[in-house]
Amino acid sequence: MNLADICHAVTRLTSDVGQFILAERLSFQSSAIERKGHNDLVSYVDKEAESRLVEQLTELIPDAGFLTEENTKQVQGKSYCWIIDPLDGTTNFIHGIPCFCISIGLHYEGQPVLGVVHELNLNECFYAWKNGGAYLNGKKIRVSEVSVVSDSLIATGFPYHDYNRMKPYMEVFDHLMHHSHGLRRLGSAAADLAYTAAGRFEAFYEYGLNPWDVAAGVVLVQEAGGVVSDFSGTDNHTFGKEIIASNAKIYPEFLEIIQEKFGADR
Repeated sequence: MNLADICHAVTRLTSDVGQFILAERLSFQSSAIERKGHNDLVSYVDKEAESRLVEQLTELIPDAGFLTEENTKQVQGKSYCWIIDPLDGTTNFIHGIPCFCISIGLHYEGQPVLGVVHELNLNECFYAWKNGGAYLNGKKIRVSEVSVVSDSLIATGFPYHDYNRMKPYMEVFDHLMHHSHGLRRLGSAAADLAYTAAGRFEAFYEYGLNPWDVAAGVVLVQEAGGVVSDFSGTDNHTFGKEIIASNAKIYPEFLEIIQEKFGADR
């Protein structure tokens, strides 16, 4: 399996499906919104985009499994498994806020080996494959060289349905407000991870995420020279519903902050 060739094929696919998503945004009506749960929104755009992605990814690796947000296709137990979010940032899309992405990750034997995050509004396609480096629209990217949290810009995401850990979350937020260059909340974990890989953010943290939110971005950060873990510092970041991603230099300090605040909550 040539991961580089597969990765480039996936970037072309995200460009094609991205054009569909952007065209639908121009005429999108609020009546098309469906609710899967509290603050968990979806529309025909998510579903149709996912269907198109699944169809073409099946052609790329016919025997691959799938884990998809909108349940277009779920196949477990395969060596290769695509993990797909057809529209990460659906709430932004619905409200006309220009930050939403297609996110496609590929696992082999349970390990992340390929990731593509295409932010459609700026037409920025971030992609990476194992041992191949990370790229943005054809140019290699690296995490930043900032060495302390106090000089860092941090990304996060606000919990939208699981509020059980709000106290430690807000304690981290408060600490970083006072001891960093600031915090940003884009509304797309895929974009947060891609921007961390590109050195725009020094770190990103969030809890309550699903595998399709982060599977692609994990590969981007790792191949760009960064570090990804859960809040315990282990590698249960894709399925463990909590994630830290940062450049390698601030990671120990950043992990210590997370663990200090979330320690009693674990």
